[in-house]
Amino acid sequence: MARIEVLDLTFCYEGSADLIFEGVSFSVDTDWKVGFLGRNGKGKTTFLQLLLGKYEYQGRITASTAFDYFPYQVSAEDLKCLGVDLMEQWKAGCEYWRVCRELERLSVDAEVLYRPFETLSHGERTKVMLAVLFSGEHDFLLIDEPTNHLDQSARETVKGYLAQKKGFILVSHDRDLLDACIDHVLVLNRSTIEVQRGNFSSWWENKRRRDMFVQMENEKHRKEIGKLRQASLRSRQWADQNERSKIGYDPVKEHERGNGTRPYIGAKTKKMQSRVKQMEQRIGREIREQEGLLQDLECPVELKMMPLLHHKEVLLEAREYGLWYEGAREPVFCGMGLEIRRGERVFLQGENGCGKSSLLKGVLAACGGAEREEKLREMGLREEGVLRAASGLVISYVSQDTSFLRGSIREFCRERRLEERLFCAILRQLDLEREQFSKGMEEFSEGQKKKILLAASLMTPAHLYVWDEPMNYVDVFSRMQIEKVLLACGATMLVVEHDVRFVEEIATKVVKM
Repeated sequence: MARIEVLDLTFCYEGSADLIFEGVSFSVDTDWKVGFLGRNGKGKTTFLQLLLGKYEYQGRITASTAFDYFPYQVSAEDLKCLGVDLMEQWKAGCEYWRVCRELERLSVDAEVLYRPFETLSHGERTKVMLAVLFSGEHDFLLIDEPTNHLDQSARETVKGYLAQKKGFILVSHDRDLLDACIDHVLVLNRSTIEVQRGNFSSWWENKRRRDMFVQMENEKHRKEIGKLRQASLRSRQWADQNERSKIGYDPVKEHERGNGTRPYIGAKTKKMQSRVKQMEQRIGREIREQEGLLQDLECPVELKMMPLLHHKEVLLEAREYGLWYEGAREPVFCGMGLEIRRGERVFLQGENGCGKSSLLKGVLAACGGAEREEKLREMGLREEGVLRAASGLVISYVSQDTSFLRGSIREFCRERRLEERLFCAILRQLDLEREQFSKGMEEFSEGQKKKILLAASLMTPAHLYVWDEPMNYVDVFSRMQIEKVLLACGATMLVVEHDVRFVEEIATKVVKM
């Protein structure tokens, strides 16, 4: 068993004033199964790249093992290649028989290695990369969000596979996957990094208890500070009053006052002022201790959402509905029956490629009124059967694709007619740093880009919220914030999502496709 030691690590990107890490130190055993947690944009992927030696940094990282990283980079030219030809490119010295062994454990036939990579589904691509990744013997593996875009079946396969492995750091926001696969957590807190034994649920319970203790201690400090301030104010007032009484007095009313009174009052005032100074110093210490307690406390702000109320009970109805891509011999799906009533949160589930996202496109077109046929043609689709939307239905849509986000937040708000100050306030509530507001959105992490789309949807009043894999890349804390607001606001929703915990928490109805 070897160790990876990180000592006094400090790093920021060239040309940026924002420190990603500052004076970070911790250690990890190479036979641990480590879950890497933290808010979007806090540096999880950056740290994995530092382990790989991609960037220069201050401090020291020592390890007696080699690292390998998932996902492997796949260029446009690579998509045309066979998987068997990409293996050596991804992992030098990769042995074919070992990859085949790992594919068998992932319930995939080795014939996928002899198909062009672009013809493989998201699940098949992930499994091929994992098989190559784990075909080595002594590498410590860095696995970055392996379940994004995977259907529930593929997620279960990957979860079972990783649960049997060890010697990796897993970046994931899927609570179900983390609970099944890890035995330690590495957490990027607000200002510290901690390593703790256990899975996500045990860490979360420990954190909840610790946060409760911190909040109680903080309240105690607040009360103590309040008492000290009151006592300090009283002492200062007495001192000032005494100081003023040194000069001028009425000999009739204060006949006992003699020439020695003035130095006596001066000495008494000095003592009072000394007490005031001591109290102010103690107040300062209490405040610093209070701030120290709160430095890692997560206090997610409650989000708000204002859905529109439609006069009809049934907002969307599909009967024997199907969609075809132009020129295809078979439909994407057919014979679909669906009904969405006001206040329902309907989740679509099924394997990748079964038509979930296509159905959402059909729903968007159905709400386009006279432009319905034109919208379908633009998407290369034609429909059969009946898909009827309530008249005047307003939809708010979150796409699973974020690649179109370019330019500034101000331009995004202007294009979508969003009130910029309110939009930025929601982003802050989702823990997007203010420094990001001045950057182009193309520089954002995938999780930060997803928060842009979610924030825009949350602040858009609509009768129906159509979200396509909204939780991909979004951190655990933000997922919990979104769960809370969705449960509270009573919005009507049609959602494609594979996060088991999110579906269990939010869905009022699940439709299998």
